[in-house]
Amino acid sequence: MFAILTTGGKQYKVQEGDVIFVEKLAAEVDSTVELSDVLAVSKEDGLVVGKPVVEGAKVVAKVLAQGKAKKVIVFKYKPKKDYRRKQGHRQPFTKLQIEKIEA
Repeated sequence: MFAILTTGGKQYKVQEGDVIFVEKLAAEVDSTVELSDVLAVSKEDGLVVGKPVVEGAKVVAKVLAQGKAKKVIVFKYKPKKDYRRKQGHRQPFTKLQIEKIEA
């Protein structure tokens, strides 16, 4: 059984027990979150696709960690004009473990 859900503007295909990294969610570590934007659910009798979401379906996940990704360097320059700008960025993320898919 798997589900396709959306959070943070991205879509994820998940099964029970999976660990995924999503855009930062406002939740404490070791708490549970319910993701209700489920686009599709695979059951024993086939695939159920929502219009746009599956009614009554949700994914329950446990928050394992909050953190930041590796630093990405943004370097802008214009040749022959002495213009250089160096900037770093670390994208925040939430690490989730999928506990249950309810459909």
